[in-house]
Parts: sequence; structure tokens; C-alpha cells
Amino acid sequence: MEPNSANVFVYLVDDEFAVRDALALLIKASGWTVKSFDCAQDFLNNYYHEFPGCLILDVKMPVMGGLELQEELIKRNINIPIIFISGNADIPDSAKAFRAGAVDFLEKPFEKSILLERIDEAVQKDLKARQQLLEKASIQDCFNRLTTREKEVLQLIVNSHSNKEAAKILDVSPRTIDAHRARVMEKMQADNVAALVTMVMSYELLNNAFAPGEIQ
Repeated sequence: MEPNSANVFVYLVDDEFAVRDALALLIKASGWTVKSFDCAQDFLNNYYHEFPGCLILDVKMPVMGGLELQEELIKRNINIPIIFISGNADIPDSAKAFRAGAVDFLEKPFEKSILLERIDEAVQKDLKARQQLLEKASIQDCFNRLTTREKEVLQLIVNSHSNKEAAKILDVSPRTIDAHRARVMEKMQADNVAALVTMVMSYELLNNAFAPGEIQ
């Protein structure tokens, strides 16, 4: 496990004090910062979405069970990786959890080392997802700085039109297209056309840039 930031949290929700206390001690001893709760609502009231981490969640709890909490998190667009733990869950429970994106489903009693491995994997998954969101936001910001004409030229580049073809479609000179292409590359911070196209396609930047049929 890499050195942990104080702002990386492992959340633990289990209504059984003995289980919750033992797991919290184990996780803390491994270097993680733990925030433990005896019910789902307390977790929801104290979750810091701005910080990375993961959630260890018991399936069977009063009022709001683990699967219900997972559904609530999805409704709130909270994408924290979840590791389910359970002493009496059945196959439909685990299947439902995995379909909704759970990282793992561990049956009690489980090996301590397995839980710690899953925590590490879950935290790394969250860190990666957050980094991708930052990259997407940065690329979207670059795209938003393009003028309408530059977006049109970008669309033609993505559709593999040559400068000559683009000039004809937009009714401008090839030299004008050259100038627009250069500004697009600069603003999008792309090293080459292949990187630019990959960027646009990966983040679907042009999906809502134009009305249907406006430009090909």
C-alpha cells in the first residue's frame, strides 16, 4: 500500500458494535483513516464527497440496509466504491450488489488480508476515477474556449476531412482552415491530430455542439 493522505477516508457502516470496532482497529492499524457508523443515515450525514476513499458496508441492517444505501447513493450520484460484507446474504443479494457496481462482496468470516487488499483496490479505483473527472473537466474547459468556427473545423477534422474538403464545406480558403486547425490544436493542447481525435471521441465533446445535420 502506498503512503496514505489524511484526506483519504475508509468509511465503515455496520450495526454490530463488535464487528465495527474490530474492523475499525484493523483498518486503522493498516494506515487508513477510518470513519465508522452504526447506520446508513449517519454515513449519509457525514460523507465528504470531496475526499477520495471507499465504503465497507454491511448488507443486513435495520431501517436502511446496505443494498438500499447503495441505491440511495446512486440516486445522489455518489460513486464511492463499495465493499459489501455479510454473514447471511444470499446469491441474489450479491448479484444485485455487483450489478450496481460493488467492488466486492465478502462473506463473514473473511480473511483480514483479503479485506485490506480490497480496500487498497477500492481506494485506487476511486483515485483513478477522480483523476479522470479532473482530466475531463480540463479538456471540456479547453473545448469551451473554442469559437463556433473552430468547433466546426474540429468536427471536420474528426470526420477525416482534408483541409481542402473542409475549406469547400465551410466556403473559406484552405489557408483559413490551416489557421483554424492551428488554433484548435493549441487551445485543445493536443500534440497531434490522432491525440486530438482520441480526446474528442473519448469525452464525446462534439455530441451536443451542433444541431442535428448542421455540419458533417
